[in-house]
Order: sequence, then C-alpha cells, then structure tokens
Amino acid sequence: MTAADVEETVEAHRTVGKGAPTPKRRDQEAARRRPLVPDDRKAAREASREAGRESRLRTRRAMETGDDKYLPLRDKGPQKRFARDWVDARFSVGEILLPLALVFVILTFIPNPTLSSIVLVFFYAFVAVVAIDGLWLRRTLKQRLTAKFGALERGVYWYAFMRSLQFRRIRLPKPMVKRGQYPS
Repeated sequence: MTAADVEETVEAHRTVGKGAPTPKRRDQEAARRRPLVPDDRKAAREASREAGRESRLRTRRAMETGDDKYLPLRDKGPQKRFARDWVDARFSVGEILLPLALVFVILTFIPNPTLSSIVLVFFYAFVAVVAIDGLWLRRTLKQRLTAKFGALERGVYWYAFMRSLQFRRIRLPKPMVKRGQYPS
C-alpha cells in the first residue's frame, strides 16, 4: 500500500461521520411534544369521523367483493374463505330454518292445543334435521380442510355452521361461488 492509498482511506473515514453532534435528549423530546387535545377540536372530530367513514366503506366494499385485506377479523384467512365457499356451494337445510320458525310461531297462536303440540313436534324434528346437517357439514369440511391446509384454524366449523343458517342472499361476505361450484 502506498502513502497515497493510506491517505485516501484516512480521508474516507473522516467524511463518513454524521457531521453533526448528537442532539440533547431534552431537545428531541421537546420537538416530539404535542398537546393531548388538539387546538381545533372541531376539525379533529371531523377528521376522525371521516377516517371512520372511510374505514367502514372499505370494509363494506370488501364484504361485497371478498377482498381479504379489508375484511373483519372473523372473516379473514384462507381457511375461512374455503369454508365460506364450501357452504355457499351447497344447499343447507338451515337456510329455511328462520322462515319455517316464523311459520311455526304463527301456527302456535292458533288456540287449538293439538295443532300447537303437532307444530311443536315438527319444529323440534326440523331443528334435529338442521343439527344433523350441521354435523355432516362439519365432517366433510374437516376432511377437506385437513387435506388442503393440514393444521386447522380454531372456530372454522362454527363459522361455517352459522353461515349455513343464513339466507344465501343476505350472507356477508357475499357468496363468490355458485351452487355446486365447490372449491378445490
């Protein structure tokens, strides 16, 4: 190494530094200090409302399009998407539970005790059929999820069962598959 090379490396080390002294801690804290309550509370409230409105709008659009990024936490994840698609592809007996329950309630107001007891027996039988359909859904969904993902996320079965009890038209996130179009 020549004297010129040594001089260049020494010069390079001198210019690498930050070029200014470290600021004092109290100066840095003073620069970061902000009031707890903003000066213009009305503007801050409006900004907060606008941010909330925008967040709700993004979430609603995600519920309609199935965009996983902005979905609520209960609907996020590939396993829940698979469960949603599986439930939406099949017909569930639970879809007609609510309208049938309304008919059963109306029929129980008829003052005939034998009719009321018959209606009650049919209603309990239908609830049993819905429970059996839910168990069948759990069994098939468990097989499909373990084959595709291995370890299972907690709460996927209950999520799928509760979705199967809703009308297809009012499910959120909206169904992305047609009936019979099972996910692979």
